[in-house]
Amino acid sequence: MDTEREPVRVVIVDDDQLVRMALRLIIDGEPDLTVVAEAADGDAAITVVDEQRPDVVLMDVRMPGRDGLSATRELLTRAAPPRVLVLTTFDSDDLVLGALRAGALGFVLKDTQPPRIIDAVRTVADGNPVLSPAATARVIAAATGPQSSDARDSAREAARKQLSVLTERELATARAIADGLGNPEIAERLHISVATVKAHTGNLFAKLAVENRVQIALLVRDAEE
Repeated sequence: MDTEREPVRVVIVDDDQLVRMALRLIIDGEPDLTVVAEAADGDAAITVVDEQRPDVVLMDVRMPGRDGLSATRELLTRAAPPRVLVLTTFDSDDLVLGALRAGALGFVLKDTQPPRIIDAVRTVADGNPVLSPAATARVIAAATGPQSSDARDSAREAARKQLSVLTERELATARAIADGLGNPEIAERLHISVATVKAHTGNLFAKLAVENRVQIALLVRDAEE
């Protein structure tokens, strides 16, 4: 990380003051990161984000009053939204899944080791998704778990309609993203260059009206469920 550029500005949102204090200590200990504000619920989060214009919001999910999902959805409607990194204990899979669908770039567990939290903040600040291996299975389970036949059919139909605008290569790229592959691995699988993968991914963002690779993966899984 280039320490000569301005530090990444972070807002911490959590209803537990001790968690906020611990995260502030971890983040402020890095020369390229700085905590500019804290909030204890979704409403306060929206207020401080509008005031501070941070680069990254570390967002709790379950909070009294307005929850993290609702706050995330609203923040990501801004003209220049922050990157949202969901913070969770995974007692609420549906809310985390909803935050990812809303456009959050990823998630970390509250018991994640400090160096990994720092890495996650930096990764999200650069616009890249963070899918913790320890939690990915839980999100996928929530995405593909039991639901009514009508709800499953409706989600499948909507996802397939959305994906129908893609070319064959773009769809193959979307499926590779859903498999968790990075650009070099996608290039190898599809026998194309990394530059072409990036071009296809850019087309996916535009055609599917999504903000990140997580949303692409969830669309593919809905379509193939």
